[in-house]
Amino acid sequence: MLRDLKEATDRGMDEVPARFAPPFDDRWRDIQSRLSKQQTDELVIRNFCNQYQRLIEGQAGFIREAEIQPIDTIPHLKDLPDELEEAGKEAVSKTVILKLNGGLGTSMGLDGPKSLLRVRDQMTFLDFIVAQAQYYDIPLLLMNSFATATETARALRSRGTLNPDRLITFLQHRVPKIRIDNYAAAHSDTEPDLAWCPPGHGDLYAALLTTGTLPQLLQRQYRFMFVSNADNLGATLDLRLLGYMARNNISFLMEVADRTSVDRKGGHLARRHDGTLVLRESAQCHPDERDTFQDISRHRYFNTNNLWIDLHMLGEALKRSGGALPLPLIVNRKTLDPCDPSSPEVFQLETAMGAAISLLPDARAVCVPRERFAPVKTTSDLLAVRSDAYEVDERSSIQLVPERSGTPPVVELDDRFYRRIRDLEERIASCPSLRHCRSLRIKGDFQIPATAVFVGDVELVNQRERAVRLEAGEITGKHVFVPSESPP
Repeated sequence: MLRDLKEATDRGMDEVPARFAPPFDDRWRDIQSRLSKQQTDELVIRNFCNQYQRLIEGQAGFIREAEIQPIDTIPHLKDLPDELEEAGKEAVSKTVILKLNGGLGTSMGLDGPKSLLRVRDQMTFLDFIVAQAQYYDIPLLLMNSFATATETARALRSRGTLNPDRLITFLQHRVPKIRIDNYAAAHSDTEPDLAWCPPGHGDLYAALLTTGTLPQLLQRQYRFMFVSNADNLGATLDLRLLGYMARNNISFLMEVADRTSVDRKGGHLARRHDGTLVLRESAQCHPDERDTFQDISRHRYFNTNNLWIDLHMLGEALKRSGGALPLPLIVNRKTLDPCDPSSPEVFQLETAMGAAISLLPDARAVCVPRERFAPVKTTSDLLAVRSDAYEVDERSSIQLVPERSGTPPVVELDDRFYRRIRDLEERIASCPSLRHCRSLRIKGDFQIPATAVFVGDVELVNQRERAVRLEAGEITGKHVFVPSESPP
């Protein structure tokens, strides 16, 4: 199979379309030159060529409501038979864990990999990820970006806790941003890296192939791969789901969860009229259909980005498609400098790895409890995960405590005072109790001790010029601090 996969990929190299017309042919030559100078694999150049062609032809990648239909019900993890756990145990020796580790923590004021952020006590995301792989004694794969590879490698060396035979790291690719005004490759004289972007996590499949990682796994007789984001510590290897994959010969399994009001803008699962499952991301929704897209009673399930993949079937699919899965294009509009809204507008051409659910045979989805989706995107998320509303189990998975009944606390912190990690930790050095808190909304500047206990729905509003220091003990309800008042 490995030889067939390479031959199919080589054949694909000859299929780069030459359909550009002036002035786009000159612009494409510049793009191709820049990619070549970065020593980009020819497979990736071909993929990007196809995406660029679709962009200039006006293909925005929309999936219209008329093309799909809602999904009423799908199997739930809690309803899968217990005996599947035994099947999962039998398949563990053929399984690997892969974490997407390309993200930086810039939105929280970090200048390095988010996976090196301290989550609980002194343990970082990376520490938890390594411990989870060690629990099952199976290989850990990290797909790094150019921005995270060096620091992640340094952190792994300093810890020295993972057997080198159990660790595989590889790089995802990067591609040029495209200027919206003229469809040329974007440039930045002051910060050259700003002109580049990752091509979405759909690049996983190409990166597995071009780095030799997939052939290596197949050669070592691995069959199953569990994929999730590095910042989602609720996403641990589940033996029943693994057994479900193995027993039913499933090529691709997507974990989805029930959408709530906070998930209205995220991607959702649907079904095409021929019965094929399809993932529709927010960027693939036509502006005229935003209300329908966000109707959680119509589209009930969202993608957690926890995926299970049969590596052998993935290799067969790549062989059939010339080395690259034809994933739908996602066109994202951004600014060249994400921190400078006045910088030139650009397109980022991306794909989503979950879109493979439409391309692999007998792909399925399963509904999972919300606790398997606990990503940390903001300091509000981080405060919740650091609190006693969560606990760490024997698998080094961060789970909601039983009293929460699967419902996490809703935390909303004022960006003016808590957006950056440094600001958060100056005001909340040790996390207060959220075990019995439904929601915590803070507006204004507060100093909060670890001995504070939030119960039920709590809203704190500080209208004073200086920070309000809360006292220890139970706090519930709404509290507004005006200049003439004192803390309770």
